[in-house]
Amino acid sequence: MADMPFENNREIPLEIPRAVELLCAGELVAFPTETVYGLAADASNSAAVAKIFAAKGRPADHPLIVHLADSGALDGWARDVPQAARRLAAAFWPGPLTLILKRQPHVLDAVTGGQDTVGLRVPNHPLALALLCAFGQARGAPAGLAAPSANRYGRISPTSAAHVRADLGDQVPLVLDGGPCAVGIESTILDLSGNMPRILRPGAITAADIDRVLGDGFLARGMFAEELAVPRVAGSDQAHYAPRTPLRLAMGDQLAGNVGAALTAGQRVAVLARMPAPVAAPGLIWHVAASAAGIYAHDLYAWLRTLDALAADLILVESPPMTDEWLAVADRLRRSSCGSGQGDET
Repeated sequence: MADMPFENNREIPLEIPRAVELLCAGELVAFPTETVYGLAADASNSAAVAKIFAAKGRPADHPLIVHLADSGALDGWARDVPQAARRLAAAFWPGPLTLILKRQPHVLDAVTGGQDTVGLRVPNHPLALALLCAFGQARGAPAGLAAPSANRYGRISPTSAAHVRADLGDQVPLVLDGGPCAVGIESTILDLSGNMPRILRPGAITAADIDRVLGDGFLARGMFAEELAVPRVAGSDQAHYAPRTPLRLAMGDQLAGNVGAALTAGQRVAVLARMPAPVAAPGLIWHVAASAAGIYAHDLYAWLRTLDALAADLILVESPPMTDEWLAVADRLRRSSCGSGQGDET
């Protein structure tokens, strides 16, 4: 597998033409975004899109997000675009916001999961944007890259090129290395395809951020669709983002008791908490996480991968505060807990 280092203060690397060549030939390329690393294929090539599902072990009815070079490509993929979508694109693109809109007829069922909607976003990473622009010039309109996270389905999302290589190995011909992801968790997904706008997946862009652009009250508080979400969207499974080691959440005032019970039972315990360890004990590994939500989110998947590699019997994570700024972290941890301790999907 070829790899290409890149840092934001360097010129766009020469391997972009190689990445575009692979994509136009129907191959996969992993690339960085500000959220997580994506596994990209030409969104208009059904055979290429099928390779994404095969590499990840992803169920065929799970929709993919299409990444665009700029908001000018919106109408090439979506129809009946509401003014709210255009205002949000102007405010947040490039950035970690995915808009769910009515799809254009040409959009593949494999991309949408057979639904009449499509998820679209413009990533905020110079290497991703360089790739998308070059691909658009080579491919012609409408050009987009279908790109879920570049990891095995249901597992911890990758926030570095090393994570991609560890998860997918030689299944990806080229990994573009853009360094660690700046945000570290997946984009906010906002459904604008129906009469009632809804956040289907929380992320770094919050309901308050959206209301500031569209006006207070555009999003009713509490309109976070989960099990009842229609349409289906990426990352909405109850079990997702999961380590192989069983992971459990514990409130701060219960954490010490849960740790003590696990140690008494002879388990080796790895802890991720915002508080320091109350005691040192054999079999206890304690990592102190950031107390700021943004930094915690940036570090979360790297921490989960580190804890998962310790061969502990149990990972205990202090539950985050239930405030708006922590909603995305809480969502990822809850799904991590539901899916943890299981083997890889096939």
